[in-house]
Amino acid sequence: MTQTAKHRPTDTRRRLHNLVSCLLVVGTVVLPPVVSHAAATKGPDTVADTAALVMDSVVNISTSQTVAPSRSVPTPQLPPGSPFEEFFEEFFKRRQQQGDDGDDTPRRVSSLGSGFVIDAGGLIVTNNHVIADADEIYANFNDGSKLKAELVGRDTKIDIALLKVTPLPDKPLKAVKFGDSDGLRVGDWVMAIGNPFGLGGTLTVGVISARNRDINSGPYDNFLQTDAAINRGNSGGPLFNMEGDVIGINTAIISPSGGSIGIGFAVPSNTASAVVAQLRQYGEMRRGWIGVRIQSVTDEIAESLSLGKPRGALVGGLTDDGPAAKGGIKPGDVIIKFDGKDVRDMRSLPIIVADTPVDKDVEVVVVRKGKEETLRLKVGRLEESDKAEQAALTKKEPADTTPKAPTTRLLGLDLSEITTELRGKFKLKDDVKGVVVTSVDGTSQAATKGLKPGMVIVEVNQEAVAKPADIQKRIDALKKEGRRSALLMVSDADGQVQFTAIPIE
Repeated sequence: MTQTAKHRPTDTRRRLHNLVSCLLVVGTVVLPPVVSHAAATKGPDTVADTAALVMDSVVNISTSQTVAPSRSVPTPQLPPGSPFEEFFEEFFKRRQQQGDDGDDTPRRVSSLGSGFVIDAGGLIVTNNHVIADADEIYANFNDGSKLKAELVGRDTKIDIALLKVTPLPDKPLKAVKFGDSDGLRVGDWVMAIGNPFGLGGTLTVGVISARNRDINSGPYDNFLQTDAAINRGNSGGPLFNMEGDVIGINTAIISPSGGSIGIGFAVPSNTASAVVAQLRQYGEMRRGWIGVRIQSVTDEIAESLSLGKPRGALVGGLTDDGPAAKGGIKPGDVIIKFDGKDVRDMRSLPIIVADTPVDKDVEVVVVRKGKEETLRLKVGRLEESDKAEQAALTKKEPADTTPKAPTTRLLGLDLSEITTELRGKFKLKDDVKGVVVTSVDGTSQAATKGLKPGMVIVEVNQEAVAKPADIQKRIDALKKEGRRSALLMVSDADGQVQFTAIPIE
């Protein structure tokens, strides 16, 4: 017993020692190293290896075009003896001397941009504005070779052009591939390669500063923002991630001087790759279209429609016999999902629809009178003349007159039934029905929301109205329900409608 007892403590100590040894070894293997804040924020130690892999795929795009000579501005004809006669003669004579020196012959002008090889068969991607109106296009490679390029296709809305160099050189071209821009996070490191100021291939490094930027350059703005230096000549060049995949096409900067101030924008690769695929296949863009006029969902509109929070795109009008109309979508519907994709706001719907293949049958989820409904429609093709989904409704300025007719004052508006006199005064089409606004209190919320004389209130919270008493009845009902605003469907003289929410408290 004693001997056995004497051995047990020894065995126990040995087991504990072995256990501790194992934990120390395992701890050494699995515990992550402690990284200081300074080390975490200084960025990559080097991007030289990645740059070496992709540098030869980036090209300088040079273009030339013939422009007409500038014409001198004629001197204004002034009365003889005018005190300004001598001044103007001297001013315009000096302007002409500083101009084209009397040379009326056409001139050749050139410009520089950047691009990158996307296929070893000679396909190069750049910005459309780099090669717009060019008579000749050349791709200048990193090894000093220069190849003539022909335009395969262009997309002016996304500002992308696809080129093809011919003939192919004996040495195979080095191509890069598009990466997944949707996987990028704000703060991820990126590098830009281009030809700023015509200096030759130049690399800069920065981070993704923001996503989904709208810079008002077109209907499908969805830019990546980066602080990687992008200057003149960088347009059309690639923005790479740290694996050497193209995740953006450098397109625009904000700068008062023309040089980088750390605010640059790139077309996301997931947008660009879809455009390039269509240009490659068809030589043109074939975008989806459903025939709706849309507007933003404001806080007041969301409250009026029981949406909870602003989301989706509010349908203000439909194209007759368009895909949306045939699919059962109605004015006042809020589209919150299209083809399985969430519609966050008004701006996102045109982007989603445009990226949807033509003739595809899709499900559309709308909120109608507070309830979700699922509809189906077949996507049409957007023609260049179609502007239905490129902007919210435009507003026309009706005549600012106040006809003599019985009116009722509600919500800061003088309202009247539509009479023959008022229809003529405001040039309302015969099919425009509702309650006409004859005047607006300039200090009212209605004025702030853009309501003007000549507009016609068609619905209040998706209920049709024909006379001012109908509007009063709807407002009283909304107040009893605890609503703070009324959603008005308002038509212009031509029947184009829009929605606006007016406080009723």
